[in-house]
Amino acid sequence: MKVLDLVFAAATLAPLALPTMALAAEPAMSQAQQGWQKVDNKKVCMVTDMVFPRDQIPVQVGKKTYYGCCENCKATLGKDEKVRYAVDPVSGKQVDKATAVIGAGPDGSVAYFENDANLEKFIALRKKS
Repeated sequence: MKVLDLVFAAATLAPLALPTMALAAEPAMSQAQQGWQKVDNKKVCMVTDMVFPRDQIPVQVGKKTYYGCCENCKATLGKDEKVRYAVDPVSGKQVDKATAVIGAGPDGSVAYFENDANLEKFIALRKKS
């Protein structure tokens, strides 16, 4: 084959390959976007804001129960009131982690919400982007 024939073949076939590559990339992106889901508060370290496969250490503060992954997190939850609160990413309002609805992402990080409706809005927005 001549060099010119190779260039022509590459230029002709390349556009056919690009849509196939884009389609192959789409499902992986969709899985990551759909990876946010509601999780049980007991599975979340409320200091590191990460979800774990097993129940965490309960920390009773007043009439509320928070959860930590280790003795240091347990102590922090008992002493530091600021760590017991988060901001709902949908409403922008402060929420108490003990009573919040919690959503976890595919990387194990969590976000805290006032209610289920805000978590659902958050997930829907992630799917669109």
